[in-house]
Amino acid sequence: MLTPDQAQERAQDIVRRATAAGADAADAVFAADASSEVSVRLGKLEDVGRSEAEELGLRVFVGQRSASVSTSDLSSAAMDALVERAVAMAREAPEDQWAGLAPAERLMHGTAPLLDLADDGAVTPAELRELALQAEEAARAVPGVTNSEGGGAGASSSVWALATSHGFAGAYATTGYSVSASVIAGDGGAMQRDYAFHSARHRARLDPPHEIGRQAGERAVARLDSGRVASGAMPVVFDPRVGSSLLGHLSGAISGQAITRKTSFLQGAMGTEVFAPGVTICDDPHRPHGLRSRPFDGEGLPVSPSSIIENGMLETWLLDSASARQLGLEPTGHAARGVNGAPGVTTSNLFMQAGHVPVATLIEDIALGVYVIELIGQGVNPVTGDYSRGAAGFLIENGEITRPVAEFTIAGNLKDMFRALVPANDLAFRYGVNVPTIRIDGMTVAGG
Repeated sequence: MLTPDQAQERAQDIVRRATAAGADAADAVFAADASSEVSVRLGKLEDVGRSEAEELGLRVFVGQRSASVSTSDLSSAAMDALVERAVAMAREAPEDQWAGLAPAERLMHGTAPLLDLADDGAVTPAELRELALQAEEAARAVPGVTNSEGGGAGASSSVWALATSHGFAGAYATTGYSVSASVIAGDGGAMQRDYAFHSARHRARLDPPHEIGRQAGERAVARLDSGRVASGAMPVVFDPRVGSSLLGHLSGAISGQAITRKTSFLQGAMGTEVFAPGVTICDDPHRPHGLRSRPFDGEGLPVSPSSIIENGMLETWLLDSASARQLGLEPTGHAARGVNGAPGVTTSNLFMQAGHVPVATLIEDIALGVYVIELIGQGVNPVTGDYSRGAAGFLIENGEITRPVAEFTIAGNLKDMFRALVPANDLAFRYGVNVPTIRIDGMTVAGG
């Protein structure tokens, strides 16, 4: 695999070719990755996979017209043909008054922050197999586990580079490691499945595989003998594994594209109280060895930690340069860029700050409610905020989490849900998006 410096030169080279071929402006992305995965089932090797890829994406501008092309053929002749095709396509494209590179005065200059996103360790397939076997073995050893969907382990490395014709060039490398297990408890029609996994940038920070497996087994067994829940309005408590999806709905609603197209349930909410006082949601691209950390955004702008929600107030949209121009605002450093097409927006290490009460205190006054550990389906309307999803979890009775329940639906409206949301104090950084345990009162629960 190329080094970051070599990847950066690849991106710069095709930008130079594009401007020499008649493009008024251009930017290019070079992305390379290599990954190995091993899966086992019932103590036996099931699959070994290896993939490697290198791709280059080019976007060119001729006036206010643009076109994007990509290729995995990185020969010099292919680069020339790609550039020629891109410029020809741009000349025939419709004009877009908002399209263009990021403002030159906003580009990142100087040394990129050191985020410790890659380690130097190489992992062999034999080592991955052992990690997967240990995870599955620990899961199957939990009393009540009767079958396995398998254990897995993977390792990857990647390099990403961006260059623009108006003065930006940068690149960085990442590594990733993961271990997972998924098992089944019970027999016949009463079977239940669950899983556990962990991912880390550095192998040394990966949870021990036996802990991951044990957690998967215990989760599956805990769901045995699931019953039904009565229908009605009641508090819903979201486990951190599923509560993070609420931040996904938030980030989609405040993306520049949703705001410019007027397709967001938070249209016009900038500067207003969207969550309850005390709720703060942050985005931290500089988190060391974070799963979504990055030194610059997809347009070459610097990134920095920020509060999206501060004490309940919506502080910012998520804007790339095109949506910022359309709204008469400045880009926010949230642009995301793949090898195909124009930039979109994304968050980095998004998280909700911990609240002030333990989980036990959060639920101690709930006479009847549900603790949700799984969400099913995609019943969310991003325009109206209407929310309805299938769920499974546990009943909360008289302040205690009691028996497992399944096949029920939770419903509400995200605007109301956000305002009623109360976070516990158990925030842990394990995923790309992290939240503590969350309580939302007044949701509609429909039992089976």
